Parts: sequence; C-alpha cells; structure tokens
Amino acid sequence: MCDSGSMGALQEKKRALGFGACAVASSLWGCGFFFGKIALAEMGFGHMVLYRFLFAMVALVPLLVTHRPGLNRKEWGVLLVASFLGVPLQFLIQFHGLELTTVSHASLMVGTMPVILAVGATLFAHERMDAIGWWALAASTTGAALIALGGKHHAGAGEASLAGDLLVVVSLGIALFWILLNKRLMERHSAVVVTAYGLMLGTLMLIAWVPVRYGMPPVAGVSLKAWLALAASGILCTATTTLLWNWGMTQVPASQAGVLLNMEPLIGSLLGVLVLRERLGPSAWVGGGLILAAAFTLTTRSTTRVREQLPVT
Repeated sequence: MCDSGSMGALQEKKRALGFGACAVASSLWGCGFFFGKIALAEMGFGHMVLYRFLFAMVALVPLLVTHRPGLNRKEWGVLLVASFLGVPLQFLIQFHGLELTTVSHASLMVGTMPVILAVGATLFAHERMDAIGWWALAASTTGAALIALGGKHHAGAGEASLAGDLLVVVSLGIALFWILLNKRLMERHSAVVVTAYGLMLGTLMLIAWVPVRYGMPPVAGVSLKAWLALAASGILCTATTTLLWNWGMTQVPASQAGVLLNMEPLIGSLLGVLVLRERLGPSAWVGGGLILAAAFTLTTRSTTRVREQLPVT
C-alpha cells in the first residue's frame, strides 16, 4: 500500500507529464498555420481542412479498432456537439481567416487562447479566477485588438487583414467549448476514446459538407509539397496534438494548462517571419508581447483553482 509521500510524488510526476504533453501538443499546433498556408496556395480552405482531417484519421483508425467507445446516449450527444464545434465549425472558420491574413498574424492571435480558456474554465468548469487573472484578460484583449487593428482592412496577397484576424479569434472562442466538453467526457472515458471518436465524427461531417459547399476536392495538379504539408498537418498537427492535449488535460487544470498554448503563437509567428518572410508591424509586436505576458502572468502569478468537479450525468 502506497504512503502519502509516494502518492504525492506520483501525482507530481503525472502533473509534470501532463504539462509536457500539452507543451508538445502546442508546439506542433504552432506548425499548423505554416503547413496550412502551403496547402492554401493550391486549394481552397474547405478542401485543405477536409484533407487535413482525412490524413489525421489515417493515423487514428487503428485506435478505433483497439478501443471500444463505451459511451451512453447522452455522452454520444455531448461528443457529437463537441465534434461539430471542434472540427468543421472551428477549422473552417479558422482557416478561412488564415486565407485572409498572414501566418504570423494568425499565430499571434492564437495567443489570446490561454486567457479565453481561463475565463471559460472559470465560467463553465468550476474554476475561480482571481484579480491577477482578470487583469491578464484585459491585457490579452488589448493585445489582440492591437494586432487586429494593425492589419489592413483590404489586404492583398501575403498581407494581414482585420477580417482574417477576427475570424481566427472567433474560431478560438468556438474551440473553448470543444476543449471543455472534451474535458468533461474525459472524466469518465479515456483521452484516446474521446479523441479518436470525436475526430471521426468531425471528419464525417466534413465529408458530408465540404463537397456540397465547395465542390469536390482537387487531386490532379496538387504538388508533392502540398500533399506533404497536408499529411504533416493531419498526422502531426491534428491526430498527435489532440491525443497529447486531451491526455494532458486529464492531469492538469484547464486554466493552468492554457499557458502552454503560448508555444503555438511563438512557433507559428517565427515560422511566418523567418521562413515565409512575413513582416509584423510595430502594433503587432506590442500586441503579441501583451498577449504572451498576460498568459504567462495568468499561470505563474494567478491563484486560479478548481472549486469542485461535478460528475458527468
């Protein structure tokens, strides 16, 4: 029988592994806009998103075979809603935004997600945010406004735009509910089950919607470079990241894990500036700094805590 010291050490180890999983997931997510922009040069955002999730399912099919879902009717309903929000709705809006703005701008806008997640956890997941947390929210919102308003209202190719930046932020608000619904389901079911079956449902929705709305996806004429970018975005930036993130969220509070999402805007904006030769204006640099500082402060200085865990019924 384990004593309290051993149990405490085990919990700390699991917590560290949870933060590590979330950090790796966020780092890989940071490459998603970069790979997406490569594919968007040869196809529309709807077709790009569909191919991304088809590649993701190639990696997840073995998990569907080895893991039985075991969800009841109500839980299937929750998973269906989460899948709709997290896959077709979030990604079609987000990558339409990317089509209208730059990788570096879109990535910096993702820096608002840690604070959005903290607020969502406060309102819906029984966590309490203190005064420092609310100040961080204000700073992050200001930073997002500086980035968005620094973009052009009518952007040309390769330029940032207000419309594109705002669409990315809207997609993050949708992603909040996807994350919290998944976390609720993972109180009773494994991260593998919630991830694999959730992404399967979302992919089926894309298969039903994208050809009707945007036409059949292109096959001929797509370069090897674009196919590789799509495969990487599906296998690395979707299947792998969601598995790691969902498992990490079972080990740490949502509001605290959120700071690790800062790896995404950091890596995404660096790829945009260094590889794609994009340029950030002064207001975008200031806004990005505010967002990152706010998220860092939120999770290192804030005393946000879980009030109680309510069971899934």
